[in-house]
Amino acid sequence: MNTTAHTPGSWALVTGSSSGIGQATALKLAEDGYAIVVCGRDPARTAETARLIEESGGRAVSMVADLASPDEVLGLVRKVREAVGDEPVEILVNNAGGGAFVPTEDTTVEMFDAAFNLNVKAPYILAGAFAPAMAGRGHGAIVNVGSLSSRMAASGTSAFQAAKAALTMLTKSWTAEYGPRGVRVNSVDPGYILTRVNEHMRDMYGGYLTSVPAGRGGAPEEVAEAIRFLASPRASYIQGVVLTVDGGKTSVVAM
Repeated sequence: MNTTAHTPGSWALVTGSSSGIGQATALKLAEDGYAIVVCGRDPARTAETARLIEESGGRAVSMVADLASPDEVLGLVRKVREAVGDEPVEILVNNAGGGAFVPTEDTTVEMFDAAFNLNVKAPYILAGAFAPAMAGRGHGAIVNVGSLSSRMAASGTSAFQAAKAALTMLTKSWTAEYGPRGVRVNSVDPGYILTRVNEHMRDMYGGYLTSVPAGRGGAPEEVAEAIRFLASPRASYIQGVVLTVDGGKTSVVAM
C-alpha cells in the first residue's frame, strides 16, 4: 500500500476548476502539496484560480479549453504533457460538466452530443491519456464528479441524466481496468450545491431543499473535501464507489 501523500513534484489536473466545486478542489489539493493544472473555459477566472494557488505558495498553470469539444480535449492533453514535462500527473478530477435542461422533444442533436461530449467523452479521453502512466507507476487516483441525476430522475433533463449515468459506469469500468494496477477510481455525486452556476436556479430548487435533511444547499468546499479524501492515501482501500454529498436527500422519503 502506498502511504505517501504524493510523489514530490506531482500534479493534479482538475477540469472545470475556474469556479465552484472545481476551484474549491484545486485549492484544497494545492494545500496538500500538489501542483495544479487549472482548466476552464473562461481565461480570466481560470487565471484567477491559478493566482490564488500561487499566492498561497503553491504551483499552478492555467489552461483554457472547452471540454465539450473533443478536439480541445485532445489539445488539453498535449498542453498538459508539455507543461508538466517529466513530472507525473497523479490525480485526475473530472469535474467539468453540464448540459441543457430541456424536454426530450426539444433536445437537438447538438445539445445531446454536447452533453455526452462534456460529461462522458472528455473524461474518457483524459483517463485514456493519463491513467496508463499512473498504472505504470503503480499508483494514482481518478475522481469523477457525477450528479444525483444519475439515479434520481427529473422531467426535462434526460440527456444530462443519461450522460451522468454513463459517467458512473465509467467509474466502475475503470476500477476493473486500472484498479489491479494501483489506480483508484471513484465518483462523487453532489446534490444541490450553491455555486455561481446554480445561483440563478435557487428559486426552482425551493421544494427540493425542503426535503433535504440538512435543510440547505451545500457549499462547494463540502464537495471538494469529499474529492480530496477520495484522491488521498486515506482512501487507499476505497475503489469504485459513488460517494453521495447531498445533505441526506437520497436517504429519506419526503412525507
